[in-house]
Amino acid sequence: MLRIPLLTFHSIEPYIPDHIDFSLAIKNGLLFAICDDTIYAVLPDTEYLDALDFADKMGLVFPFCHIESTSYNLLYRKFLEINTEKQISHIKNESEDLIYEEISLSEFLRNSSDLLSNEESAPIIKFVNSLFYQAIKQRASDIHIEMHEFNAQIRFRIDGALSKHIDVDTSVINLIISRIKVISNLDISEKRIPQDGRTQIKIAGKSLDIRVSVLPTYYGERIVMRILMQSHQIPTLTELGFEQELTDQFKDLLKHSHGMILITGPTGSGKSTTLHSFMQFLETPEKNIITIEDPVEYNANNLNQIQINPKVGLTFASGLRSILRQDPDIIMVGEIRDTETAEIAIKAAMTGHLMLSTLHTNNATSAITRLSDMGIDSFLISSSLLGVLAQRLVRLLCPHCKQETIIDDESASSFELPFGLKIFEAKGCPHCSNTGYSGRQAIGEFLMIDNEVKSLIKQSNDDFTIREQMRLRGMRFLSQQLIDLLQNGSTSLDEIIRVGVKDI
Repeated sequence: MLRIPLLTFHSIEPYIPDHIDFSLAIKNGLLFAICDDTIYAVLPDTEYLDALDFADKMGLVFPFCHIESTSYNLLYRKFLEINTEKQISHIKNESEDLIYEEISLSEFLRNSSDLLSNEESAPIIKFVNSLFYQAIKQRASDIHIEMHEFNAQIRFRIDGALSKHIDVDTSVINLIISRIKVISNLDISEKRIPQDGRTQIKIAGKSLDIRVSVLPTYYGERIVMRILMQSHQIPTLTELGFEQELTDQFKDLLKHSHGMILITGPTGSGKSTTLHSFMQFLETPEKNIITIEDPVEYNANNLNQIQINPKVGLTFASGLRSILRQDPDIIMVGEIRDTETAEIAIKAAMTGHLMLSTLHTNNATSAITRLSDMGIDSFLISSSLLGVLAQRLVRLLCPHCKQETIIDDESASSFELPFGLKIFEAKGCPHCSNTGYSGRQAIGEFLMIDNEVKSLIKQSNDDFTIREQMRLRGMRFLSQQLIDLLQNGSTSLDEIIRVGVKDI
């Protein structure tokens, strides 16, 4: 009987032997590791006959060991990631004949299997797999594929800003687009009209939802893929990153049983994430929470989620009317876009429901003016609105490569900062994928609708008047927080200008 020592996962390190078909070894369940300066061929705890047979055929001379099944799976996943990185490094060296070979639909439709374990896929499929893998590895939220006159470009949106990933020949990009269309259940023959789809992929055992948008442009089709978070990835109120005083105000506000809470900001400022964080905080078995969104971005098991479909008449307004007949406790409307939706939302907030929604305004106080412009009476706004949060996401400088500089006199004068102030600027290094930034910080200004603010709203809907009164009361505006981040070296002058300090 073969006696094989049992090792623990934490006592070994993965090892890649030379002159061995790495992908074939993985396929047969044979892994390699170093323990105490000895190279072992690692077998699973059970069902290792295929691995032994492969080792025998290859004439391997390494001693055998095995680890229990959970540890083996962890090591196996590690090897799959290493194998995928090897595929990525070799993808550009594939022969041109191989790149252009015909790929059958049956190969395309194998999107239910784990992408990292698909060692024998065609080069285009490998390329798309590596694209998803690199996007996840670099913390990208979106993948952009753009057609130009002489080539195509793939860019990643990382921490809210686009950065170039790779240039691709235009003839190859059409195969890539077809691959993406098939796994998203879109029509690969239709290139004249926009298409929207959705797919789910698995990377190293983790499921990811991808929202796909295809748009015809002058030089060809353009694709944007949004990588959506799962419900378990939604940050808690504390993890959102707002100042502690703001977080405490949110918790107090969410204790109300009725009224409306609005979140404002431009696209990409994190409004949806904050809304879902609020709902995760509110969710209990005793509450009926219903959302209506366009589209449903985060699949949450504990919420009843509706996606609008204007083609069949399911709009925010019509969906909201139906929701009110479903005995809800808490309602979330993805966005208040028109007067009809605003009126229904206000009425729902006044009739015993907690209403959460978003508006596209620059700051918290201008939400009052926006609702007024939609035709909502001042007394309805003051009696139903609980609070308005305006937020932004600010990129933070990479701590490994940020470099000190002196603010120029023009900028110092413009932002009312001391001349000669020492600040930091982005440089770029391998730690931050040469972007100069790593991670983002949420900042927000919060307008609590107390009795004094209600009185102001009834007297005047003028944004400037309300904002000046809030300034006198000590409300911290977004612009102040941006300047603070600049002065303490957390972000750069370019970033606060990008976020729009002068607009807020």
